[in-house]
Amino acid sequence: MSVQIGVDELLSLSQSAQPPLLLDVREPWEAQLASIRIDGMPSLLMPMGQVPARFEELEPTQPIVCYCHHGVRSLQVVAFLQRAGFESVYNLAGGIDAWSLEADPAVPRY
Repeated sequence: MSVQIGVDELLSLSQSAQPPLLLDVREPWEAQLASIRIDGMPSLLMPMGQVPARFEELEPTQPIVCYCHHGVRSLQVVAFLQRAGFESVYNLAGGIDAWSLEADPAVPRY
């Protein structure tokens, strides 16, 4: 699987026996505006600037899908986590904006 995944791939992963952690790397004010919620999928808000100090809170063996607004910050977090030894870490291409457009129009765009 590529480092970049689309909305359809995220939906497929959410149905797996071990769904990935959905890691929101946006700022808290952004998470208050809009968030991705998928039943049965664990999620965590860890703003990009906090990742270097907090990444040890993450389980390195659990698949992780990172997302932000459009996928730029989260792609940087994916690269950081890969350098830290995480193997199953992916970026949601297009971020929450793509999620709103392709999966859940009830999620506000901003």
